[in-house]
Amino acid sequence: MTAILNKLREWMEGKEDEHLEFKEAKNRFDFEELVKYCAAIANEGGGKLILGVTNKRPRRVVDCRAFESLERTKAGLTERLHLRFEIDEIEHPNGRVLVFHVPSRPIGMPIQYRGSYWMRAGEGLVPMTPDRLKRIFDEAGPDFSAEICSHAALSDLDPTAIQRFRAMWQRKSGNEAIDKVTDERLLADAELVVDGRVTYAALILLGTRQALGKHLAQAEVIFEYRSSEASIPSQQRKEYRQGFFLFDEDLWNTINLRNDIQHFQDGLFVWDIPTFNELVVREAILNAVSHRDYRLAGSVFVRQFPRKLEVISPGGFPPGVNAENILIKQVPRNRRIAEAFARCGLVERAGQGADRMFRQCIRESKPRPDFSQTDDYEVFLTLKGDVQDPVFLRFLEKIGKETLATFTLEDLLALDMIHREQKIPLDLKERLPGLKDQGVIEIIGHGKGTRYLLSRRFYQFMGKKGTYTRKRGLDRETNKTLLLKHIEENKTMGSPLRELMQVLPALSRQQVQVLLRELRSDGQIHSVGATRGGRWYSGPTSSGIASNKDTKKQ
Repeated sequence: MTAILNKLREWMEGKEDEHLEFKEAKNRFDFEELVKYCAAIANEGGGKLILGVTNKRPRRVVDCRAFESLERTKAGLTERLHLRFEIDEIEHPNGRVLVFHVPSRPIGMPIQYRGSYWMRAGEGLVPMTPDRLKRIFDEAGPDFSAEICSHAALSDLDPTAIQRFRAMWQRKSGNEAIDKVTDERLLADAELVVDGRVTYAALILLGTRQALGKHLAQAEVIFEYRSSEASIPSQQRKEYRQGFFLFDEDLWNTINLRNDIQHFQDGLFVWDIPTFNELVVREAILNAVSHRDYRLAGSVFVRQFPRKLEVISPGGFPPGVNAENILIKQVPRNRRIAEAFARCGLVERAGQGADRMFRQCIRESKPRPDFSQTDDYEVFLTLKGDVQDPVFLRFLEKIGKETLATFTLEDLLALDMIHREQKIPLDLKERLPGLKDQGVIEIIGHGKGTRYLLSRRFYQFMGKKGTYTRKRGLDRETNKTLLLKHIEENKTMGSPLRELMQVLPALSRQQVQVLLRELRSDGQIHSVGATRGGRWYSGPTSSGIASNKDTKKQ
């Protein structure tokens, strides 16, 4: 306790700046202000926010009663800013003091909250200026993999890795001259060696074990296998601290040893689907190697379970990329590595890869790649291998052969979401009319009440025509008849809207209201009351009892 009190005294005697902020917060402190101040301090590179101490010198402890539940406060800060916080609660002789230890923002990534990137200005906070934002974004601009490793030499590159790189490049390009140039010329043409000096990209792709251990120890991939998710120790572990072209085949072969085949039968047709698709796994590993932040300590981890694979790489997403836009926003963190992969045909172009993973998972009726556990410190990709609906897979194949249609990734995403009954985002809705024209989906209703479902052909293909009828819903007149029947059976008590929605659970609130208005226009029902208290009765509107105004808010 003496040590922390001495540290507090040292802070109180220091100068308040962008890394150190004092607030009295005697009785309370607004949580939104707390978040903004923490964001501003993080944007300045981290520091401390101290509550319970006066701002002006000579500073004194005044006893802070704010934020009694520190765990809840810490959780709230982490949820809003996606940073890891520590909070010290100090019992000073003059009262309680809270010290918020604010970490620095990630390199090249300012912290945003409530639509602004906050920074300090005098005694207050203001949105960050454009020039300051540009300086932060520019931090991540230079390509680390293109930088020269000043102490590395050509002898640090493995001849076997160079030869494999040469063969793959020659095969991809069809240029026979590649096979005849010297190693030095080959590496210079690939920009892996510049003016005879070795880049970090060359070490990461071609380096010997000894060279990586000496110059870039974090450039390793660690494989672990666990027989269950509850298993803490791994049953197998391999550490690959050497150039990528020396271990990628062994890593895939190790994964493939436990790659169960899932068997499915459709009539006389039998087909096998591996739990882990080779293309998807290789893409995930390529992305981890080419996009991780090599300025951070920590290895890439590939963790295999019987039906799940996790690929975790240090550094979080590159600036501007997140789990929502990863399919359309391609920003390679290590462009020199990505370009070398493109030369070899391992990726279609620099920065590409995520779309191929999504496409293949949907085509095999597996869950889409999951980035939900990613934070500012690591990209966390989960690949689940269970085939969820093999009939859907066969249906896509059948439709493709009949119509000669080539589904785009957007088409496949939209079909997958309709199949899973998920909400269709706006950027995919433009694909739906084309899918309807191909007879793959049906569009029911219009406006806010629009629904989408797979076509009648799909349910016929599945042998589930009854399911199609249920999902599509009854025809309009039948729906109106059901509503009228329920209202007539409850003519004494009346029928509230929530009860009528239970009669037609497949329809939205708006769709049920439209049917009720049509019945009212026909003089078959009327309403009494408004909002939640309104009820529907059989027969035409009674004079003086109800009006159109009564029904508008139901």
